[in-house]
Amino acid sequence: MVSEASGDETRRRRRATTEVKQGLRELGAELTLLNRQVGSRLGLKDIDLDCLDLINTHGPLSPTALARRAGLHAATTTGVLDRLERAGWVARDRDPADRRASLVRALRDRNAELLELFAGMNSSVEQICADYDDAELERLAGFLRRTADAGRNAAEGLAGK
Repeated sequence: MVSEASGDETRRRRRATTEVKQGLRELGAELTLLNRQVGSRLGLKDIDLDCLDLINTHGPLSPTALARRAGLHAATTTGVLDRLERAGWVARDRDPADRRASLVRALRDRNAELLELFAGMNSSVEQICADYDDAELERLAGFLRRTADAGRNAAEGLAGK
């Protein structure tokens, strides 16, 4: 009887793990669609929006650092930055530590446009989080951080880093 209960627990855990993986795939697909809609409204390509998010989150960044974070070739990054600069989303400044280099920074006055387009999703996430207590939210946040790290490590592995 002990082995049968243990087998049931193993199956339940396997099924739950499969559901988590499926949920992450669905989430990834839905966020991709959301980002595509936001990008379309702003006249930005998917990769432009991704790079803008990286600059907003980690910037100012050198073009090389942005290319590395985004997993892009330098020439592709230059094209992305040219489009973002022309559209008024970023500015390139001289790096104070190395006058030959440049740093890319987001122009924060445009962030209100982004926030407005993501407001529906942000509001929904706030409502979802309200259903969890503080300890559960910390556990979920830890899971998401670890999952993001796993994705980054897998991407770096595929890139041969």
